[in-house]
Amino acid sequence: MSKANERTALVTGANRGIGLEVCRQLGQLGHHVFLSARNKEKGSKAIEDLRKENIQIDFIQMDVSDEDSIKHAASEFNKRALKLNVLINNAAILRDTEINKMPTNELQDVLNINSVGAFVVIREFLLFMDKGSRIINVSSGAGALNDMGTYAPAYSISKTALNAITKQFAASDALKRKNIVINSVTPGWVRTEMGGASASRSVEQGANAIVWLATEAPADKTGLFWRDKKIIDW
Repeated sequence: MSKANERTALVTGANRGIGLEVCRQLGQLGHHVFLSARNKEKGSKAIEDLRKENIQIDFIQMDVSDEDSIKHAASEFNKRALKLNVLINNAAILRDTEINKMPTNELQDVLNINSVGAFVVIREFLLFMDKGSRIINVSSGAGALNDMGTYAPAYSISKTALNAITKQFAASDALKRKNIVINSVTPGWVRTEMGGASASRSVEQGANAIVWLATEAPADKTGLFWRDKKIIDW
């Protein structure tokens, strides 16, 4: 059970890669972390490993492509009678079909997980967030309109949409009333299952800016897109 003065954090898509490392780093900083993943077996294994590092962590099963699953996860969190200080939307999928050959359902599936899912998670978990809480949406440089190319069209479009969701929530009275900060961040090209073995950054490096936004970034900066602790255009 969390103590009254402990900070809590929920990370989606966190059973591996950047999400798992974000959980580790937040746990090392003293947060009570809720690791969320679609697969219960993989999620449970991840928290077992992190508990061996003396990290206070629990598992919440959630499939961000399924609104009912998100609502159920929110209901399960509500049973703990805790406030949520940090929400990190990390869950994402990558598809790389050329735009002129892309099946409609591919674009729909990627948008549903990478952007619509994040929107629903924010909407459903906002209820538990107190004044001064923080929301971080893990985006990508591929979603920046100012230099977008042909790389992974569905993925790139979904990350642009995620940045727009960030801007919309930042401007909303719902967040302004509680002084809740929301930002998007690109972790860079990271050596994960998605990024591949040739990527230039380790998962530790990829997680750093996300954790910084969750803990140390200026509280008056919201609705922005970040890379390496600096605001960038998109």
